[in-house]
Amino acid sequence: MNRFFVSDIGPGTAGIAGEDLKHLSSVLRLKKGDHVMLSDGKGSECEGEIEALEPGRARVKTGPWRPCVSEPHHKLTVFQCLPKAGKMETIIQKCTELGVNALVPVYSARCVVQPGREYDKKLPRYRKVAREAAMQSGRGWVPEVLPLVELKKADLSVFDTVLCAYEGERARTLKAAMKEGVGRRIALFIGPEGGFEAAEVEALQNKGAQVISLGPRILRTETAGMAMVAQILYELEE
Repeated sequence: MNRFFVSDIGPGTAGIAGEDLKHLSSVLRLKKGDHVMLSDGKGSECEGEIEALEPGRARVKTGPWRPCVSEPHHKLTVFQCLPKAGKMETIIQKCTELGVNALVPVYSARCVVQPGREYDKKLPRYRKVAREAAMQSGRGWVPEVLPLVELKKADLSVFDTVLCAYEGERARTLKAAMKEGVGRRIALFIGPEGGFEAAEVEALQNKGAQVISLGPRILRTETAGMAMVAQILYELEE
């Protein structure tokens, strides 16, 4: 069943507009009487029936709202150091499909890309990528793509567990960390193409982060986050 995120929600009804309306009518060619799945983008969903295609809006009769079964119980936030051009969209898309709750772009010492106004211009596009990926993958939550933050200014106080993937770590594995248990709110730190500096890793440890290895092979920055998210949710059976 085709899924749409909606914010125009009333008692027993909802509206689909904008690009989603164009996709519904022109691409999918849905019509009155067809059924769709709706989500509020905050974890709830319901089935609906198209009642009318009005100018600028599709009116949908909604059934009872319920928690989306595809959403993980654990909330994962990926702190992704800025990669080279073009990679961030892929990272956002795939991490959304896998089930992350939020993604925070981070600037660290070895980032090749320099932060600035260019990032601010890209943020709306990144958020659109997250929304489209959430829709395609049957999510009930649209992951937040937050503004750029410097690594040293990252606030970890809201997380129960913080894990940092570091190629310099050889002994402690992600699996070992998972066996010891994780909290509901989990932060994951992924370095840039050049990796984290040792001082950056030490600073994260001083904030409570656990440094772990993702295995004997060094992964690209655009691979590491996806692999880490997939392994964690697999271990959590989510």
